[in-house]
Amino acid sequence: MFGFGILTGLIVLPLVGAAFILVQRGEDQATLGNIRWAALSTTIITFLLSLWAWKLFDPATASFQLVEQKAWLGSTIIYKLGVDGISMPFVLLTTFLMPFCILASWETITTRVKEYMIAFLVLETLMIGVFCALDLVLFYLFFEGGLIPMFLIIGIWGGKRRIYASFKFFLYTLLGSLLMLLAIMAMYGVAGTTDITVLLKTNFPSSMQKWLWLAFFASFAVKMPMWPVHTWLPDAHVEAPTAGSVILAGILLKMGGYGFIRFSLPMFPEASQYFAPMVWGLSVVAIIYTSLVALVQEDMKKLIAYSSVAHMGFVTMGLFAMNQQGVQGAVFQMVSHGLVSGALFLCVGVVYDRMHTRDIAAYGGLVKRMPLYAVALMVFTMANVGLPGTSGFVGEFLTLIGAFKANTWVAFFATTGVILSAAYALYLYRRIIFGVLEKQNLKNIADLTPREIVLLAPLLVLTIYYGVNPGPILDACAASVQGLIRSYDAALAATKTAALLLN
Repeated sequence: MFGFGILTGLIVLPLVGAAFILVQRGEDQATLGNIRWAALSTTIITFLLSLWAWKLFDPATASFQLVEQKAWLGSTIIYKLGVDGISMPFVLLTTFLMPFCILASWETITTRVKEYMIAFLVLETLMIGVFCALDLVLFYLFFEGGLIPMFLIIGIWGGKRRIYASFKFFLYTLLGSLLMLLAIMAMYGVAGTTDITVLLKTNFPSSMQKWLWLAFFASFAVKMPMWPVHTWLPDAHVEAPTAGSVILAGILLKMGGYGFIRFSLPMFPEASQYFAPMVWGLSVVAIIYTSLVALVQEDMKKLIAYSSVAHMGFVTMGLFAMNQQGVQGAVFQMVSHGLVSGALFLCVGVVYDRMHTRDIAAYGGLVKRMPLYAVALMVFTMANVGLPGTSGFVGEFLTLIGAFKANTWVAFFATTGVILSAAYALYLYRRIIFGVLEKQNLKNIADLTPREIVLLAPLLVLTIYYGVNPGPILDACAASVQGLIRSYDAALAATKTAALLLN
């Protein structure tokens, strides 16, 4: 690929599809069909290319693989890409979900179709770039660049309050990331490079680590989002089109957790240990508080959005337990949540397309008219609850074990979130699916169409498959997580030894 590798191919390919769509002219049905098929074909080919990258990837080593490097701005900033066992699952998750987003928009998006498809393809490029970047400035450009297409997707194709939601999303995430930019400049001043592989081996001064950690935390906490900077998420989800909600919950939220694993924990180990109790406290509050808030929601999307904040609380809790079970569980939880939450938003889109309302009170008794839909929603609801046999159980269980080994009280209070998740998820399911089919406008509602079956069936299969056989994800990240924990423990041990020598 003109001297570049497979990771560049993954980043560039969606842009090629976007360029092809850009030159299409006309608003007739034939042209719109070509645009939709071009977007779908591009995302499918990108996914197949990511499978090839996975075939070349060796999960037994913790080092970065498929590395490619080019001079960019002199010797200061380099174009450097690579993946390890932590980033590779997220690359696959990104490329896997994108075709579902295009299919979900096939019939529902009828205005500015060309611009919509281009926005999603550009967004795919930027999301893949976040997980592949091995230069800190390059990471920042991809990380912030993703705000622009998502801002447009919510602001142009969203609901009635789309302008408010899009600006709130943009301002929250942008302001948090400005502090990260200052931290990047400070790190360059110390290390003389923005190469992530070099920065991972750089020992930053203890006093500096805390400020750097807080600057990165401001960005990643908003992106996840953590309580109390989570308020942009429900608004963004409610107003975004179905595919926008899928990619927002499935991928964009994971960038915050990925940032903690890639930067905060390995680069600032002393600060991470110092602030771990604060993160645990915020995580427990998020798990309990947002679960209680979800219980009183009357909008299906808003309920699922609040449940996402609660599930991300398990992720941060597991990450800062800093043991094998906690970190691996957090990675698995993020991948599982990407599949399950994406599927739940697709399920909301199915009934919204028919009834044009997300109010829970507008439904009831759908099992009598939509048995296939009832089965699919049941599986995803059980996974959201964390039922054994679904992927949702594995991540929550491992993060709770990791938290228990680090702090039993944190694990105790977080476990109440499992009970609360069962309460709001089953309450939602009962009100929508069961009961008497008494509303007149529901009596002729149709079950899943072939397109919707194609949308939900693969996600349903993977939700159960990874619940029964979590090995592929856990094995992929095991070596990298072990390497992360070893370097973290070694850095803390070296700091303690140095302190003893000084005394």
